[in-house]
Amino acid sequence: MSNNLLETRGLKKYFKTARGPLHAVDDVSIAIQKGKTLGVVGESGCGKSTLGRTVLRLLEPTDGEIWYGGENISHYSKAQMKHLRAKMQMIFQDPFSSLNPRMAVMEIIAEPMLVTPGFGSKAEIYARVQNLMDTAGLAQRLAYSYPHELDGGRRQRIGVARALSLSPEFIVCDEPVSALDVSVQAQILNLLMDLQQELGLTYMFVTHDLSVVKHISDEIAVMYLGNCVERAPFETLFARPTHPYTQALLSAILKPNLSSRGMTKDIIQGEVTSPINPPPGCRFAPRCPHTTDRCTSTDIPLSLIGDDHWVACVRTQGVDSK
Repeated sequence: MSNNLLETRGLKKYFKTARGPLHAVDDVSIAIQKGKTLGVVGESGCGKSTLGRTVLRLLEPTDGEIWYGGENISHYSKAQMKHLRAKMQMIFQDPFSSLNPRMAVMEIIAEPMLVTPGFGSKAEIYARVQNLMDTAGLAQRLAYSYPHELDGGRRQRIGVARALSLSPEFIVCDEPVSALDVSVQAQILNLLMDLQQELGLTYMFVTHDLSVVKHISDEIAVMYLGNCVERAPFETLFARPTHPYTQALLSAILKPNLSSRGMTKDIIQGEVTSPINPPPGCRFAPRCPHTTDRCTSTDIPLSLIGDDHWVACVRTQGVDSK
């Protein structure tokens, strides 16, 4: 029996535009084991946030399947999804715009429980809010404060407490620390990791920061223009990056070491291909120094090149692929 809590199979999400369909997520297959963290990385516009919203069915998939807890939820009705979403929550990127400015901290955290049956009376709900504030590291004196009165770190802690309010199993963290100072980033990351250990949570952690994703992830999926181009355990990905795009991303990480000053970096040249009606082949081919005719003649599937290490590149095509 599979230990995967969430799995996607050939998931696609296209948006209609005047020039044709925009391929935001295109044939992405991932799996996240219970209690583990999948980091999803890539540059802005690669589709990583859209992937997170689509697996939660906040955006309806164009094609493919979403499996949660061993059940295909791709075609669940609104009533079925309303019941399921108590188990699937999201922490949003912007800790200010994701909060209702007319509500106090206690009201924001209580709202999901007030609209979801089964959490008892208002008194019981607000008692639980106090516990959630303690869990998220929010002082009780802030209970009646409003979002504009708080700094970014405290706002994001509100988002964490709100996500935990319905006792979820799975949380999509959509760049939850990108808008925060570095010292506050570390506090929020440590909080998320502690909560995962205490509550057995499963995360999809969306970010563009490879240093952050290395700190929190068990496995990493690298996306480029809607495609997953490489997927591997974080140790393998950082030790043996194989896809040219992954190699370029890793070479861009700043290293606080004077001995690294003379190291060469893989600078990506060329323009990003339009995600609207993209041509067949590797989406990275126009910017790749290793491009051949085969790269642009047909779509490149993910191929297994090692233990749980999948790469979509013609230079590493193996026997197994999916």
